[in-house]
Amino acid sequence: MEEKTEIGIRSERIAPDEYIDFLKRTDLGSQYPRERFEERIERLLKNASVSLTARDGENRLRGVLLGLTDFAYWLYVTDLGVDRAYLRRGIGTRLMKEALALAGGDRDIAVYLIANDDAVPFYEKLGMRKAEDVMQYNHVDWTAFRVE
Repeated sequence: MEEKTEIGIRSERIAPDEYIDFLKRTDLGSQYPRERFEERIERLLKNASVSLTARDGENRLRGVLLGLTDFAYWLYVTDLGVDRAYLRRGIGTRLMKEALALAGGDRDIAVYLIANDDAVPFYEKLGMRKAEDVMQYNHVDWTAFRVE
């Protein structure tokens, strides 16, 4: 078992190549379509209004949260992932708490996201519940693949 290392959370922009390498070590690597993948990842990283990282003592990327917010009412989390070797250490919880605080706090900000089935128990532990009032418009070409 890998020894535990101190993980620091900070707000920062991530380079596309570093993020793509990170995706290979998480379950997020299967959430994107193949179509124009690298071009779209670059836009995501450039335009996310919340971009948080979790790094170990050697500055290696161990967790990421990306989101969109108006800093007044809502936060939409597009990506929340933790390196598989660092799961169950509280990193995802810390990233969510920091993102909510950054967006404006839990008394003002509603959080939305799309969770894969395996992640639902994690989000439920954070106090989130499934919503039935979300609308969708999706005409995107979507060829499933896994970043490897």
